[in-house]
Amino acid sequence: MNHAQLLFPDFALILCGYIVCRTTALDRSVWSKVDSLVYYFLFPVLLFQSIVKSPLDLSAAGNLIAAGLCMGLSGIALAYSLPWWPWLGRRMSQRDHAGSAQVAFRFNSFIGLALAERLAGPQGVQLFAVLVGVCVPLFNVGAVWPMARHADRSLWGELLRNPLILATASGLLANLAGLSIPDWLEPTVSRIGAASLALGLMAAGAGLQIGSLARAKALAVALLSIRHLLLPLIAAALCLAFSLNAAQSLVLMTFSALPTASSSYVLAARMGYDGGYVAGLVTLSTLLGMLSLPLALGVLRP
Repeated sequence: MNHAQLLFPDFALILCGYIVCRTTALDRSVWSKVDSLVYYFLFPVLLFQSIVKSPLDLSAAGNLIAAGLCMGLSGIALAYSLPWWPWLGRRMSQRDHAGSAQVAFRFNSFIGLALAERLAGPQGVQLFAVLVGVCVPLFNVGAVWPMARHADRSLWGELLRNPLILATASGLLANLAGLSIPDWLEPTVSRIGAASLALGLMAAGAGLQIGSLARAKALAVALLSIRHLLLPLIAAALCLAFSLNAAQSLVLMTFSALPTASSSYVLAARMGYDGGYVAGLVTLSTLLGMLSLPLALGVLRP
């Protein structure tokens, strides 16, 4: 089975969400509530469970963690550097850049965890959860900082209210402390996790928008080129530099080519920026993921 076939079930759920949202009474007003349910409850439960359920060998995963952090820092640096690119800086609004820079380095955890399980089973899920645990706080700082700075808002206040940071941090602490989910509670937690993947993918499809990209085209091209071309190339080099094994390389390459986080537009809108423009970038990034993921997994992967 090739990578396009492996990716099809997840993108089919995205398409289902798009169709249901636009052809039935389950319109965007319904799916915005689903977004909140997944973001604030279902997905944090899945992240916590994925990190807690198996003992973490941080020394064995050390190279993967280092490679993931290097890739993430590279994406943040490239996104932040855009105002100083001579051919781009004069053509973009500083406010647009502050609200959308996050698109270049954040990732869709719903798609990532679904693919990790499909491609590498439980080991893939755990490795991906480790990357989520160490990178989500970094990426959220990277996303919030330019918006908070531009809007004179508290960076730490925004971070401490982020449910993904709270779930991953508490999961890592619980795992390192030797705690686990009781056997009688495990089936319920597993069902919540499965629901988060399906609903998260469908909610991403329901939120797809394209029309808002008519303006600030140069900024959109630069951000999406970082997300879907430069980061997979950087990840391929890091796999070799850190001598990652086959499972770690698979997870890092998947991580590098994912569509941007579907919650990016929610964060931008909540902080007073142009959520419609960011939603357009999320939409195009989701579509580009159908190209960048097979490229990263089938062509660039060491």
